[in-house]
Amino acid sequence: MRTIVVTGGGAGIGRAVAMLAAARGDRVAVLDIVESSAQQTAADALGAGADRALGIACDVSSEESVQAAFENIASGLGPLYGVFANAGMDAGGFVHELPWEVWRRVTDTNLTGVFLTCKYGLRQMLAGGQPGSIVCTSSPAASVGFAAGAAGAYSASKGGISALVRCMAVDYARYGIRVNAVVPGATETKLMWANVEPAARPAMRQRICEEVPLGRLASPEEPARAVVWLLSEESSYVTGSHLVCDGGILAKASISV
Repeated sequence: MRTIVVTGGGAGIGRAVAMLAAARGDRVAVLDIVESSAQQTAADALGAGADRALGIACDVSSEESVQAAFENIASGLGPLYGVFANAGMDAGGFVHELPWEVWRRVTDTNLTGVFLTCKYGLRQMLAGGQPGSIVCTSSPAASVGFAAGAAGAYSASKGGISALVRCMAVDYARYGIRVNAVVPGATETKLMWANVEPAARPAMRQRICEEVPLGRLASPEEPARAVVWLLSEESSYVTGSHLVCDGGILAKASISV
């Protein structure tokens, strides 16, 4: 049985990955800053076929919290095979107006959170002496600036994740540990609307659907299927890659002629 850890597993893409892993019979550790959400996903994962499941409260920006979570996983689920380092947040603002506290909160959660998750995941994988797979959530914002603007902190954090993925892929290939990134586009999650007022969301959804080449937002299950593939042996020769699941956003020029 494989043990899979999912951060940000209480909702959105993280929850979808936990449920798909459960359907494969994996043991699933669901980490989320909201304990009740983590525990609910874990309970649902058991119902979906998980061999075992744990729901653990974890603040990925805190080393103590991440370390304690992985110790809990080791004792409760056994040797670690896969990690989906996914927990993240977004807070907008133009750089010249962005409070340092907001910059730090975004980068601490998104970039430092991925670093800490990978740090303790890798320690367990190396101790176990078995091959494994890590997938980190990046974004189109790691490669291009969003047309709406005011995404400097988020974009910087995701660019850092993409660079970290490439470095870890090279560093840990010798141990049989693969490291890749998934690059979701516009996906119907709470994070998608974090900086959009509720009244403006219908118009924003329509505009996004007009601009995305596939003409719609993704469901959380769509990028989740890409993640589960990267976590599986089916992608055994894939490392250091970015699997783009964005409906064609990065393939599209920003001008219409």
